[in-house]
Amino acid sequence: MALPLALALLAALLAALPGCSVFQAPVVQRGHRVPQDQLGEIVPGVQTKQDVQALLGSPTQTSTFGDNVWYYISSKTRQRPGRALAVMDQEVVVINFDAQGVVQEVKRVGEDQGKAVQMVSRETPVPGNDRTLLQALFGNIGSFGPGAASMPGGPQQTPGPGTMR
Repeated sequence: MALPLALALLAALLAALPGCSVFQAPVVQRGHRVPQDQLGEIVPGVQTKQDVQALLGSPTQTSTFGDNVWYYISSKTRQRPGRALAVMDQEVVVINFDAQGVVQEVKRVGEDQGKAVQMVSRETPVPGNDRTLLQALFGNIGSFGPGAASMPGGPQQTPGPGTMR
């Protein structure tokens, strides 16, 4: 009677092990997560770029065309075995400045406000790359080396302007 109870207890223990934190990768903080109290210290119309940089540090990214939008990007990730990183919590703090470098707007953007971007799978064709496997493996035999230019069938050198042959 004790053996089936012990087996049932062992089965329940083994079933609970995959959920145990011992078998999961640790959560890794990436980027600079801006605390809400620091974000509250930034007052639009008062602080400048220098004030924001002194308070939060350098931004993760600035706007592509100019330096008037700063982004502080952070995420929490976990490595999944055999797969890419799992992003658990991503956050972006966006700070807009006017032309004089004074803060105009501060906003926190979460993952739910992001837009999905479809990647294009097309490839741009490149002339001359339609070679078979055998041509790729054996096509350059004899074409390289110090005597390749003088070998029959090697690359021909044409004289430049003003040189005699």
